[in-house]
Amino acid sequence: MLRTQSVLSTSVEDKSMKWLGLLGLVALSECMVIIPLRQMKTMRETLRERHLLTNFSEEHPYNLSQKAANDQNIIYHHPLRSYKDFSYIGNINIGTPPQEFQVLFDTGSSSLWVPSIYCQSSSCYKHNSFVPCNSSTFKATNKIFNTNYTATSIKGYLVYDTVRIGNLVSVAQPFGLSLKEFGFDDVPFDGILGLGYPRRTITGANPIFDNLWKQGVISEPVFAFYLSSQKENGSVVMFGGVNRAYYKGELNWVPVSQVGSWHINIDSISMNGTVVACKRGCQALLDTGTAFLRGPRGSVSKIQKLIHARPIDREHVVSCQAIGTLPPAVFTINGIDYPVPAQAYIQFLEEPLLPPLLRESLDSYQRKEVKPGNVSGY
Repeated sequence: MLRTQSVLSTSVEDKSMKWLGLLGLVALSECMVIIPLRQMKTMRETLRERHLLTNFSEEHPYNLSQKAANDQNIIYHHPLRSYKDFSYIGNINIGTPPQEFQVLFDTGSSSLWVPSIYCQSSSCYKHNSFVPCNSSTFKATNKIFNTNYTATSIKGYLVYDTVRIGNLVSVAQPFGLSLKEFGFDDVPFDGILGLGYPRRTITGANPIFDNLWKQGVISEPVFAFYLSSQKENGSVVMFGGVNRAYYKGELNWVPVSQVGSWHINIDSISMNGTVVACKRGCQALLDTGTAFLRGPRGSVSKIQKLIHARPIDREHVVSCQAIGTLPPAVFTINGIDYPVPAQAYIQFLEEPLLPPLLRESLDSYQRKEVKPGNVSGY
């Protein structure tokens, strides 16, 4: 039996009208390294200090795209997978000789961390752990850090070692080793590789992307994502450029609205030609670390009502048969409409994956109100 639920969730920040979405960051360059997903001042910072970043982005997208399209350099691929369309995970190697880890490539944070062999949390026993004494290039520090994510947290210490992302190598890369982890028991990855701004690092150290640029490993300080929900393999993160094989037409540049994070301005969100959210514009965070669209409770409730989503327990569900008739959610960004089809904002869940309470509520709901012929549609 296949059940579906809406992936729109609410946030308590109703007044600030902040939205959280799945990332489609794009960037361009001369030399591209593509990692399939199973700082010395960067050019970006220099342009921003001189108030030229927006102008540069608007004036150069076509030329940079053409350079990427005509580039003859080798494109390196590295295995990556989509875990049930919830997260996009890739392999990295740390240390000498290399120790392999599965990490979440996350634009919502900036730090790289993996479990330590000294971690005593239950989640650490379920994932690969880094063994410092097995690496000849390892360097420890006495700097401790703590960080909280949406529903998880870690405590660890800062260390240095060689980190490899496919054929990209960052020497003496600072990263965190966890000593305590909370909420990571059931995640399909070992650690997180942050691709946010340097000032957002939990360790206070330069992110790996900025070090790759500083060390001359990539020719331009830019990266791009192609995230596919159609199959387990096929998604990629590209460092140094964007491959035109992954998109049609021209790239649209959108300037960040807040220095220090991947925030952008959204003009409005509409369905069936009617604005349902962000009527006066709002902020959105582009985050590859989440598979959900999150927004203010009032706006999300309007969308749930419009698509006739039924509340059950703490979730909302819709009929499988109705998905083909649901309207797209149109995000207008920088004057351009980006329609998100129902297949993208509805989450398909097989019954074994449903939380027990939700499954029990659904079964009760079906017995009381749903005709037998429609049971499999919820």
